[in-house]
Amino acid sequence: MSIPADLVAIDVHTHPQTEEFLAAMGSRRSQMAKHFKREQEVVSFSAQADAYRDRKMMAVILNSDSETTSGLKPAPNDLLGKAQSDHPDVFLAFAGIDPWKGRAAVDEIRRCHAEFGIYGVGELNPSRQKFLPNDRRFFPIWETCAELGLVVMFHAGFPGAGAGTPGGGGYKLEYARPVPYIDDVAAELPELKIIAAHPAWPWHLESLAMVWHKTNVYLDLSGWAPKYLAPEVVRYADSLISDRVLFGSDWPVMTVERWMADFENLELKASSRRKILLDNAVELFGLSTKAT
Repeated sequence: MSIPADLVAIDVHTHPQTEEFLAAMGSRRSQMAKHFKREQEVVSFSAQADAYRDRKMMAVILNSDSETTSGLKPAPNDLLGKAQSDHPDVFLAFAGIDPWKGRAAVDEIRRCHAEFGIYGVGELNPSRQKFLPNDRRFFPIWETCAELGLVVMFHAGFPGAGAGTPGGGGYKLEYARPVPYIDDVAAELPELKIIAAHPAWPWHLESLAMVWHKTNVYLDLSGWAPKYLAPEVVRYADSLISDRVLFGSDWPVMTVERWMADFENLELKASSRRKILLDNAVELFGLSTKAT
């Protein structure tokens, strides 16, 4: 696919806010609104597309399926597929899958790839979905994604789900640790492209080491205002791993305007800034820079 000639950035981490996606959150919607001090209001795909189009940006739209552990029906992946079809100049769709569904998860990935031409799978959230990525039971899923050339996004580090509640909603932080859980998958499937979502605090140094060590792993900077990024994250993003760091806002948790304003104030080389905002994502998703 060719990208718009005047494109300035690709936000690789956004969460749709249509009625279906908000309903699929269940009680987590109010819990996360309290934690992030931001209410999640209904936003249509058309309105989201227009907002990103006005910014001269594209956006990855993500889904999640935690039905096995939560009992909640997910929003249908078809909604993302249609949004991508309706707004091909803006949206790149990732299908949500429940890893505990096994063969059904694999079949859903293949269906979404065949019917909609999705670009990836995720955001998978090991803490909330209560699974370890390096568990051998889930490797058929990762192998399918590698076969189809799909990017897999794993949440890494502190989860917003359950934060600020007794017992953290039963979600365990350990499941979101980059090393060894994501690192093992990257090592055994070098052909699989992986996004480790978020700076992965408090394991941000592990995440940096993993991305530096394995060229099939990318780091997105979503969920944190750039002014609060650890100095090591900024330093590595501007040097050793500048080819594999991605702009992600985590919209609507973080507004694009807030993220970009903070990002402008970081001390980064111009070349690193362009890679993070645009070039790395273009390469990762196999997009063309020719004018449409």
